[in-house]
Parts: sequence; C-alpha cells; structure tokens
Amino acid sequence: MKTSTITNDNVTEILNKIVDFTDRRNTVITDNILNVNSDNYTPRDLDAKGFAELMASALSEHLINDRIVLVDNENFKFGNDGFFQAEPVTDQQALELKQADSREYLNYQLKKLAENRLNKKVACQLIKQKQQNYSKMSI
Repeated sequence: MKTSTITNDNVTEILNKIVDFTDRRNTVITDNILNVNSDNYTPRDLDAKGFAELMASALSEHLINDRIVLVDNENFKFGNDGFFQAEPVTDQQALELKQADSREYLNYQLKKLAENRLNKKVACQLIKQKQQNYSKMSI
C-alpha cells in the first residue's frame, strides 16, 4: 500500500480532494444517465463509501499527528502535486434496476447525482469559509 504524506496546517487538501472526487463522480453518473437505453452498457460509480473512509482516515491522522496522509486503495490513487486517480466500479444495484425498470434506474441515478452535487457544494462552501477566515487573519 502506497502512502503520500502531505504536511498541512489545515484540511484544505482534503476538501480539494472531495471536490475533485465529486467532479469525477458527476461524470460517471451522467454517463449512466446518458446510456439508459444502451443495451450493452454497464452502469458504474465511484466507491463513495471507500473514498469517505480514506478521507476520514486522513482527517484522523491530521488530528492526531498534525499531518495529512492519503493512502491508496484498489480504487483510488494519490500522488505528489495533487495527483488523484479514481477508478469507477460496476454499480450492481443500478445494473439490476436498468434491466428491470428504466424509470426507477433513472430515479436512482438522479438521486445519486443530487447527493453528489450537495457534497460538492458543502466542500466548496467550506473552502470558501476557510479562505475568508485566512483573509480576515491577514488584515
């Protein structure tokens, strides 16, 4: 297991990773929606739970040791200079819905898209708040 250690006095790096993750997930979910009528298309998603666990671990490390450590797993790779790779996986629940009921499949995808957009909005708002706090401190 490869680790990339990033020393930081705040969690902006984590928030940026969340924004990057949500951008990539948005693309994957949008592809699922666009391919609703494609017979040979297998719906995919990014492992949101796995990503959340990696970010929670990085935040725990920050709280304990005042550093951020991003650890790779089978679906996510981190590297220097902000490198981040996310591999989509088959969304089995979506595949079953797609085969059974395209309307329910679309509803499922739209719910995931809305949740993903909310997560991005929260991360962006937190970044904005941190920037405003730093601006006030430097005055």
